[in-house]
Amino acid sequence: MKGVILAGGSGTRLEPLTKVTNKQILPVYNKPLIYYPILTLRDAGINQILIISGPGHAGQLLDLLGSGKKLGVDLIYDIQEEPRGIAHGLAIAEDFADKGPVALILGDNIFEDNLKGAVMNFEKQERGAKIIIKKVSDPERFGVVKFNKKEDKIAKIIEKPKNPPTNWMVTGFYLYDNRVFDIIRSLNPSARGEYEITDLNNFYVQEGTMTFQKAKGRWIDAGTFDSLLEANVFIARKERAKNNVISNNE
Repeated sequence: MKGVILAGGSGTRLEPLTKVTNKQILPVYNKPLIYYPILTLRDAGINQILIISGPGHAGQLLDLLGSGKKLGVDLIYDIQEEPRGIAHGLAIAEDFADKGPVALILGDNIFEDNLKGAVMNFEKQERGAKIIIKKVSDPERFGVVKFNKKEDKIAKIIEKPKNPPTNWMVTGFYLYDNRVFDIIRSLNPSARGEYEITDLNNFYVQEGTMTFQKAKGRWIDAGTFDSLLEANVFIARKERAKNNVISNNE
């Protein structure tokens, strides 16, 4: 399986920090933000990765990451010329996927969980998709999961509902079978002119081939000032705790 990181967008919620810098290069304690999705994919057993960015600061990512060998991965790069939605960005990866399944992660998402188990379980599926969901206090900001009566399957994903049916939302890690690019071509743009990831996911939901895994650890969408600060504090505490353990064992 190959991995795709969507690192586009203009980062307007983080201006002026992003005025001359790609959002994914901003620091989260001792690493640039883009390192975290790369390491999430690597630790899940996915080493061939395509990074898709917008045209503005794409060269910065290449200068920072190069071939990816220092992080234990093989990186290539492509451009999303216009920000027309997550599904539109994923469509750029069709040739890279080479008719195989693909993992997609958003470039500003930080997962505490190791997602290797989710990837391995997905590879056992004959077809379909898999998402990682997380229970949050403000689900109305995200795509929200509505379960069936048994709560063992997803009945629908609702984008930013005013009255969320649950507190479970869809994070920025997705696994798709090799039909995903044909399905994206069948989508219609939303009212805001974007090809929505929720519409793509709901195709698999309606087909009955969408599975899910609940995130147990921390998940942060580091796309705002508050969440970027939250990410810095969280990672700093983890790194300091790890260093204290190492020094105590020496």
